[in-house]
Amino acid sequence: MKRIGTVTIGQSPRVDVIPEIAAILGPGVEIREAGALDGLSKEEITKLAPEKGDYVLVTRLADGSSVQVAERYITPRVIEKINGHFREGIPLVFLLCTGEFPGFETGGLLIRPQKVLFHAVSALADGLKLGVMTPSPEQVEQSESRWRQVSPAVKSVPSSPYVEGMAAAKSAAQDLKNWGAELIVMDCMGYTSAMQDSVREITGKPVILARGIAARTVKELIG
Repeated sequence: MKRIGTVTIGQSPRVDVIPEIAAILGPGVEIREAGALDGLSKEEITKLAPEKGDYVLVTRLADGSSVQVAERYITPRVIEKINGHFREGIPLVFLLCTGEFPGFETGGLLIRPQKVLFHAVSALADGLKLGVMTPSPEQVEQSESRWRQVSPAVKSVPSSPYVEGMAAAKSAAQDLKNWGAELIVMDCMGYTSAMQDSVREITGKPVILARGIAARTVKELIG
């Protein structure tokens, strides 16, 4: 049986993500999960919250709630979990986050959805008005800064996939339609294929889902 590891910046298991990824990868693939916040109490997690000027990440806890963490606090824990998989002999690790992380050494092949998503959109978005969905208002500015590297015409709209996710996605889709978006990026691993279908229906435009394009990259690599 083929094996891959996954690392969420929140807590495992990611029952909201892994079933869709498993369906894309197909039968005969064992998925070993780990989370950067596994084993931590709510009080300990609170200490990882972003402060002014921090790069903000949003993730899901095991109880289904969402939480914001600062990249500078979470990165060492993410690296630890990634290399834990590699030490166990797992050849490929899938990071379940589209946030930007600094470069770091790993013990094997690491799939970073942010890079996969960014370069896929770059190949498609030349000259297009780019609409982006991001989980929280605190992430809008950093999101637009990133995606302006692809297109000068960018609008990022906050839409939490974890709190009334479908309703939030529909509202964001309408905002992006009204703005005139020509290509839409759902820039968080928490967004689902059902949300993607709804956004596509409302806007009538192509929609790129982070978990879908990243999981299909993994499928290409493992067969």
